[in-house]
Amino acid sequence: MRALPDGGPLWRRLAPIAALFIACGAQAASPDLARARELAARGDHQAAYDLLLPFEASARDDAVFNLVLGESALRTQRAEDAKRFFQRSLAAAPDSVDAHFGLARAYLALGDYASAKIEFETVLRFDDLPNDLQQQVEVYAEAARRYARGERLLTYGYVLVGYGNYRVNSTSRSVGADSSDPFFSTRFGGGVSYRLDAGYSVNGSLDYRYRNYDADRRNDSDLRWNAALSRTLGDGNLSTGVRGRVSYRGDSNYRNDFGAYGTYRFRIDEDNQVTVGGEIRQRRYPTGPLRERTRNIAEVTAGWTRSLLDGQASFSLLFNGGREFNTNRPDGDSNFIGLSPSFTYRINDSLGAFVFGLWQNDRYNIERLNIGAADEVLGIATRNDNLYEVGGGLNWKVAPGWSINPEVLYIRDQSNIIAANYSSIEIWVTLRKDF
Repeated sequence: MRALPDGGPLWRRLAPIAALFIACGAQAASPDLARARELAARGDHQAAYDLLLPFEASARDDAVFNLVLGESALRTQRAEDAKRFFQRSLAAAPDSVDAHFGLARAYLALGDYASAKIEFETVLRFDDLPNDLQQQVEVYAEAARRYARGERLLTYGYVLVGYGNYRVNSTSRSVGADSSDPFFSTRFGGGVSYRLDAGYSVNGSLDYRYRNYDADRRNDSDLRWNAALSRTLGDGNLSTGVRGRVSYRGDSNYRNDFGAYGTYRFRIDEDNQVTVGGEIRQRRYPTGPLRERTRNIAEVTAGWTRSLLDGQASFSLLFNGGREFNTNRPDGDSNFIGLSPSFTYRINDSLGAFVFGLWQNDRYNIERLNIGAADEVLGIATRNDNLYEVGGGLNWKVAPGWSINPEVLYIRDQSNIIAANYSSIEIWVTLRKDF
């Protein structure tokens, strides 16, 4: 090795220069995420996209890189690219709330509303949303945008007013005649979700409903509440909490429900989500002649949601089963099973439609007298009921956050006990404001 005038080897003098070139080359081969975020914060998403895109191949397994690039792609109307980048980010960091929200917004930008809802509900769920699929997703998207701005407390609210008619039908096995009563209704409530670290969130909701009848019939009121802690676990979400309701039953009688529950939602793929859950609760009638109906209820549920028609429609099927016990009612304890299908379809930007159904079978364990319409004894029977509900309606979006909703509901309770038979039909229209 040739020596320099001061006696030192040449390689020692050149080493710092070589290190500097190597460092500069390494910097040039790495994406400048800080600079990209700075550009995005100023609203220059195109510049941020151009800065990061050359590193797409080398940083394909970097969760943060794909998250920032996905956001830039989404903000520059490259929804299909954004979808791919957010999926890569989730592959590297499955619990990332930001990536889940980003992927859901990419689905929304692509017009795949049903897949967007599935993705949103992997990390966030609000109760009592509009029945319209597009409106549901837009509520979630607004919450996701606020979260991206750094807001931890996400809120949602609604108010409804309506007018309709409630008709009780006589059946071949019921006691009593037809009746028809107009009614005025109002409803309001909302939900909150406070986002914690590590995918946790604290959630709550309140829902109040009131119906005033023009005729001499009791006025109904109902207050429902819910409080829960949830956590995002990859493509799943685990939630546990307490919920209940206070319902006015007429003649100064109330019904109180209170229970603890747990629910797990899992996104199988972009088109399918499954849900399993369980609850133990008490339905209590604190005073009056209905006190004997107080009972405990243990229930399990399992559900499936499927995206259809390229995300323009969603189908859900819910199974429930359980037992009602520790009661003094004449029919005794009961086992029940049920199925609840529902279908919602986005017709266009302003109009959506929905239909739903319910079947539930209740089998009781105590024999009782079966009394007919003329108070004659028809024999001894163990009560067996089948409950049916079929309903549907339209959601017409008349302005941002405002919708008009005509709905119809048919109810049929079919029982081998004459007095337990029942049939009704309700038709109403509501004006709804979501905020």
